[in-house]
Amino acid sequence: MELRELTMEVARIAQDAGRHALTDQTNPRDLKGLQLSSSRQSTLDVDDRLSRFISNRISYVESFNGQWRDRPEQCKPGERYWCVGNIDGVINYTRNMPEWAITISLFEFNEEGSAQPILGVVHAPGLGLTYLAAKGQGAIRIRKTPIGDKREKIMPSTTEHLDGSVVSYGMSYVPEESKRALAVVSAIAGRPADIKRVGPASLDLCKVADGTYDAYFEPNLHKWDVPAMSAGAVVIWEAQAKLRTWNGGLVHWRRENDVVASNGLIVGELRPYLEAALQ
Repeated sequence: MELRELTMEVARIAQDAGRHALTDQTNPRDLKGLQLSSSRQSTLDVDDRLSRFISNRISYVESFNGQWRDRPEQCKPGERYWCVGNIDGVINYTRNMPEWAITISLFEFNEEGSAQPILGVVHAPGLGLTYLAAKGQGAIRIRKTPIGDKREKIMPSTTEHLDGSVVSYGMSYVPEESKRALAVVSAIAGRPADIKRVGPASLDLCKVADGTYDAYFEPNLHKWDVPAMSAGAVVIWEAQAKLRTWNGGLVHWRRENDVVASNGLIVGELRPYLEAALQ
């Protein structure tokens, strides 16, 4: 199956899973269902059901070499692994906000033994939005409208300066991590026209890709953020937006990252503020 066709099939799987998750969200909910693990990762009971549902459906389409979480220590060039995430935006989900997403990506190992995502799907059931992209195939957004689904190619904004821009940021509930994000927000205050904090990470990335935001930054994205970040990253790259670490390096998928996504035009003005927060 070609990568373009595979991406559309994965998007349909994400949309089917999203209907189940949205039904769960709209039912009366006890917030005790939100658990905080020893790794400080938030999880919900629905996550396990969604993961099994998605993984099972994908295995019937194309299993490749299995799941990213189960990959061996040493992988061979050409091997591909599916990366299925928990609900991205778990706090939003439990508080009945629509900004949460289901994310699926596909990693491929290159000749140097480095894994990079080559397919990404970010589906936000509460917003009626699906973003999908595959390497070399561009990025599209599917929007639900009263007359049916509207499919459109996306591209980043053309805002040239931090002044007057719209910027988004992310942060966790870990105090030291949050302080770093808020330090940047405080430093740039007065330059952007607006600074948004809605989340989750996958949707923030996609909103840079489609021009809603001019830039997005977040410190300390952890290993459990890889499914959301990798799916959003493919959308970013294929829309011709930019994704880097705060100091300008490449995102590394096996360690924590401070990330910044942008339209590629304002990051030069934003980066000094990010680098100052690294010191």
